[in-house]
Parts: sequence; C-alpha cells; structure tokens
Amino acid sequence: MSVSDLREWLACAEEPRPWVVETSGSSGRPKRVVLSRAAVLASVAATEARLGAAGPWVLRVPESYVAGLNVLARSLVAGHEPVLADEPWPTGDGWFTSLVPTQLVRMLDAESAGAAGSDVGALRRAHTVLLGGGPIDPGLRERAAAAGITVVATYGSAETCGGCVYDGLPLDGIEVASDPDGRLRVRGPMLFDGYEGDPDLTEQVLVDGWFVTADAGEVRPDGTLRVLGRLDDVVVSGGVNVPGPAVAARLRAHPQVAQAEVVGVPDPEWGNRLVAFVVGTPGAGAVEAEVLRAWVRAAHPRAWAPRQVVAVPEIPVLANGKPDRLRLQDLARADG
Repeated sequence: MSVSDLREWLACAEEPRPWVVETSGSSGRPKRVVLSRAAVLASVAATEARLGAAGPWVLRVPESYVAGLNVLARSLVAGHEPVLADEPWPTGDGWFTSLVPTQLVRMLDAESAGAAGSDVGALRRAHTVLLGGGPIDPGLRERAAAAGITVVATYGSAETCGGCVYDGLPLDGIEVASDPDGRLRVRGPMLFDGYEGDPDLTEQVLVDGWFVTADAGEVRPDGTLRVLGRLDDVVVSGGVNVPGPAVAARLRAHPQVAQAEVVGVPDPEWGNRLVAFVVGTPGAGAVEAEVLRAWVRAAHPRAWAPRQVVAVPEIPVLANGKPDRLRLQDLARADG
C-alpha cells in the first residue's frame, strides 16, 4: 500500500474496486478481507465522532493490516499527511496513533529502564492512543494513565474494518449481540463484503446482515460489551472448559510477571493441557511454576491452573504485534 494509492482510492469519483487486507493469521490461516470504500469511510467517520476530534495520525502498526489502513485513511480524510512508520513522532500535540498492547508495554518498560529517547514522552502529547488487537489488562491501562497517556481500548477485526467498539461502547451505527453460546455477532456499515476467493467461508460468517465472529462475550444491560476472548481460546482440559484469556490475565497480575500468554496443546492424558508462557518483570528472579499455579488457583477453579509453565525472554509476536499462538504451541511441545 502507498499513501498516494490510498488517497486516490478515497477520492475516486466512481465507486472504486474494494480494498483487500489480510487477517493476522494469529490462530490459523490468514484470510483476505474485502472492504468497500463505504465501509472504510464509515469507520473513519465513526471514529472521529467518538473521539470528538480529528487530526494527523502516526503509523506505528503494519500498513498492510486493517489497523494500518485505518491510520492512513483517518489522517487523509481529516486533511493531514500521515506520519509514516520510519518518521519521528510529531513534535506538537493533538495527534493520534494506534498501537497493540505489546508495543505499549515495551515502550513503558523502556522508559522505566531509563532508555534515552523514550517513546512515552511522545505519547503524552497525543490526543488519543487507540489500543487494540488483543486483551488489555487493567494494569496496563493504569500504567499508561500514570504516565500521562490517554488510551482508548478498541475491539474489532479486519471484518469490521478495525475497531468498532471503543472502551466497551459500540461506535455509532454498530450493533453487537451475543448468541446463546456466547458467540458475538456484529452488524453495521463498517462490515466487510466477504473473503476474497472463499465464498463458502463468507457464507458461514455473514448471516442475515450480521458478521458471526469467533469471539465470546456478553452485552451488559447498559449496552456495553465485555469480550471474554476467542471461542477457540477455551481449552478443554480433563473435561473442563478453561478460558485461556482469564488465566493469562490472572498470571499478569502476579507482581513478578510482566507478560503472559496461555495456549492449549494436545495431551494424551488430559485431551489438552494448559500451557502458560511468562516473561518476568525486569530485575525479578524466576518464579516457580508451582507458585504461579497456586496464584491462579487462589482466584479461579483448581482445574484452571496451567499444567506447564514456560519462562521466556519475550512473547513471540506476529508482524502486527499480536501473540504468535502457533509459535507458542510449538514452543510448548518442545519444552514438554
């Protein structure tokens, strides 16, 4: 993607060909998502309305994914040249950017370690930092607030033209519903047209105007959304359904754990065993596996405690900053 190509596409007098972006493939085969210009512009307008301001956007996520497309489109529609990934942060204030949690964690850690030229100083000047692409721990939001960074947590996917729920509240025009099994459905003007080259999958997930997601969640009585994680993040171990994101969130709350992810791996005894990957806090010693299991059991059922704990220097991520879950499964098999 080039900025000039996108500018021309947005300004085209006739309806242009759809824009195609790939999903991250964090849990399987990447898919090519077809987005109309109308969907992209609806997403841009809804974001501006929710944030209450418009201005230049700074690209710090891959431009080939929907988050990068949105950063560039929002800036161009607002009449500003976007700040590209290889360019320095703006010196002024009132601009916007989009990050994934891993990026923000590393920026905050670098400042805590006294690294020169910290990105955190730049983020303090931003109007808003959108944070999406994965679970966001309350502790991370607290760290960002303490550092003077204005963060808005987003939920969405390439199929919804990026974030369509901000801080739990759907954007204008977006409807969210939860099926009896907890599966989330979304509809609104930002939805994609289908998967390029895969009409069967398109028919499975686009049903009666709704996008049937692979996520579990609940819509509270006040209309706000609580996302519980992907349905395939529920690991059936020993006949018990264990929500991996909830276990990972508990592990991240341990004072000696900076980052944690949880995956399920096939196991001859348990069907699947729950494997936790943990990154220790800077300067902290290694945490015993049994200590972490006890930490999980103190807040959740005993069956939720991970049967395998792997200490890693960092969580492997994809190009867009999301955890590489397939790589984690490989590491779990090698360690086990």
